[in-house]
Amino acid sequence: MFKEFFELFRKENLLQQAFERSREMLLTDQEMFLAAISSLREHDDAKIELDIYAKDQLINAYEREVRRKVYTHLSVANDRNLHAGLVLVSVVIDIERIGDLTKNIVDLALNHPGRLECGFFEEDVRKIETTVKTMFSLLLEALPGNDESKAKEVMSEHWWIARKSDEILHSLITRSSGHLACAEAVTAALYVRFLKRTSAHLMNIASSLVNPFDRIGFRIDDPNANSGFGDDE
Repeated sequence: MFKEFFELFRKENLLQQAFERSREMLLTDQEMFLAAISSLREHDDAKIELDIYAKDQLINAYEREVRRKVYTHLSVANDRNLHAGLVLVSVVIDIERIGDLTKNIVDLALNHPGRLECGFFEEDVRKIETTVKTMFSLLLEALPGNDESKAKEVMSEHWWIARKSDEILHSLITRSSGHLACAEAVTAALYVRFLKRTSAHLMNIASSLVNPFDRIGFRIDDPNANSGFGDDE
């Protein structure tokens, strides 16, 4: 068994393969996210061209593949990179959860009668959507070259999204800002929550390019902080 592992490692860099697969997972997340938003917000019949559930199964398979490759690398490589291996195993958890959140958005689209309009909150929700889309693009650009500036930009965007999402949720609960029908209010509340959680996972991934391993998922400007980014799954 281990002889086979050594032979495999001599032929290919398993850690690099694991990294490339992780980036491919994030690209798939982005594709799923855009399709899910389009289904909920642009179509009256929840139309979606992408098989979200098949894509999610692919991401799950890739996550297991990354774990296997990292484990093999750490087990047999003479020049093993423990830090990179641990980071990859941590990051793919966030990537996999983003896939789950896109399924949640599609489920909203399938159950909501018509495209979702957020009434009084429409402008803010659109801004959150646009920013999360940008966070995906920035992170995908940052990963290949370990671009800390772009990673920090992704991290910084999450804070206003978290605050604004909480404000919207509070207003929907207290009915203090405008009135939506029950179906729209419930769907909008869940949707904003899913956007916030997606943002938090993107932020976690970005932090792996900026922070040491023990501070992945924590703010970069507060070394004494005890809490992470607020994704409370």
